[in-house]
Amino acid sequence: MKRFVKSIRVLIVALVIGANSTFAANVLVNPGFEWNPPGQSQNFVSWTWFGQPWGNTLNESGSPARSGNNYFKVFQGFTGSVNYSGIYQDFISGPDAKYSADGWAYTLANDSLAGQNVAWIEVTFRDASSKILALYRSATITTNVIASGAFPKNTWGYLAVTNQLNPNTFAITNTTATLTAPAGTHYVRYQIVFQGDALNSGGSLYFDDLALNHIGGSLYGNWNVVWSDEFNGAQIDPDVWTYDLGSGGWGNSELEYYTSRAQNAFVSAGLLNIVARRESFGGQNYTSARLKTQGRVSWKYGRFEWRARFPSGVGVWPALWLLGTNISSIGWPQCGEIDAVEIKGTAMSKIQGSLHSGSDSTAIYTFPNGESATNFHTYVLDWTTNAILWFVDGQLYQTQTNWWSEVGSYPTPFNQPFFVIMNLAIGGNYVGNPSSAEINANTVFPAVMQVDYLRIYNQTPPLKISAAPQNGGIMLSWPSNIICRLQEQIALPSAGLTLDWNDIAITSNATWIEATNAAAFYRLQSP
Repeated sequence: MKRFVKSIRVLIVALVIGANSTFAANVLVNPGFEWNPPGQSQNFVSWTWFGQPWGNTLNESGSPARSGNNYFKVFQGFTGSVNYSGIYQDFISGPDAKYSADGWAYTLANDSLAGQNVAWIEVTFRDASSKILALYRSATITTNVIASGAFPKNTWGYLAVTNQLNPNTFAITNTTATLTAPAGTHYVRYQIVFQGDALNSGGSLYFDDLALNHIGGSLYGNWNVVWSDEFNGAQIDPDVWTYDLGSGGWGNSELEYYTSRAQNAFVSAGLLNIVARRESFGGQNYTSARLKTQGRVSWKYGRFEWRARFPSGVGVWPALWLLGTNISSIGWPQCGEIDAVEIKGTAMSKIQGSLHSGSDSTAIYTFPNGESATNFHTYVLDWTTNAILWFVDGQLYQTQTNWWSEVGSYPTPFNQPFFVIMNLAIGGNYVGNPSSAEINANTVFPAVMQVDYLRIYNQTPPLKISAAPQNGGIMLSWPSNIICRLQEQIALPSAGLTLDWNDIAITSNATWIEATNAAAFYRLQSP
């Protein structure tokens, strides 16, 4: 397509902006342990602890917290052999994302490290099956370091993660303040590690004010949007979405009648609204909608990302999920089911992600600090050839790497195309089969589930603009398999003007620009 712009002398390709390129000051959740309950416990909000079950990893409050009121305490497991204790947190990432990491540590004069006990902060980049691809550590805290005065007792000491190690030999290979995710990265792990010796030596360490800062590169790296529905149109796209119609919930004992009416499913203000109503219809007391891409579009592998919020109430059962496209020929569960999000309306602080294939696997994520699924959150299902991962707001809470089906061994059935379903059920087995009387007394209707977008990412070559002279002008082109928009801003920064970026209305991945006398700025926006 040709694009003529008056007075263009210099072409500057300014930016390539991805959907997840916003830098975050600190991707860790609850980095100072202030969301933990007061006192002493093993309740670590948004952290996973490891070590001996009787309590050598502790949340504590009061002095000597570096800031706020809480801190983390760890000591060895006293197992008579080398042992490891600590906490970790996993966050979604992609290749070439860049981070810095640090934290603060403290040891008491009357409880300092003894023997060969060692502690450090560690950052690892991992693939979908949790294999370590790159390893970074802070300086280690040892009895010798404490005795030398390099890590004074009764004083908070700063630990920066700057040593790059060989993941196989643990030898230091480089020193850098920038931690770069290598090829194959699906997530990054921040971890506090206490290595206890075999002599049952004593001593503890405290940690506080931890940080894993995203400082450069797109958070998702070379994961780019290859398909999306932003729900920005005037109606639900009939080329993408169709409907399940009727009642009974396909064996789930649901109480609604699914329709394709605009009263139950519509797009408004950039949001898909799926609405459950209390009304008599088709012999049922409720109506709702169940949208699906079956027969329209399907996918095999990818990073599926929704931004959505869900209604609460007795009997309310919203879900975002996938089914194998061969369900009509081999049935369920042989076709496979992946539940990205499933919620009980009476427990909005928790969401569930599951696999169903004959062997069932599931996990529950609990929102931190009083958050709820009634607010907008980002839900990601990362589906690869050998693993499936679930994230909420970037936090990894479940990884599945083994399953089976009556029609085949691993990786069957999750090695074939699946289609997406989004629905809002009322009643049914999952929510405990409440009666209509219970639902009506405890649930506000209409109940509305809203989806901001569905984006599907794959690993692709970089999203970038190529510029080449052609016929006295410049031909701009960019990858055709990435969902993006070309935008322009005709203004020089030196002119002191601030203009919005405007979409260029084109339908291909190339446009020709006539070059004359001024400057123009172009960028790609994805999606």
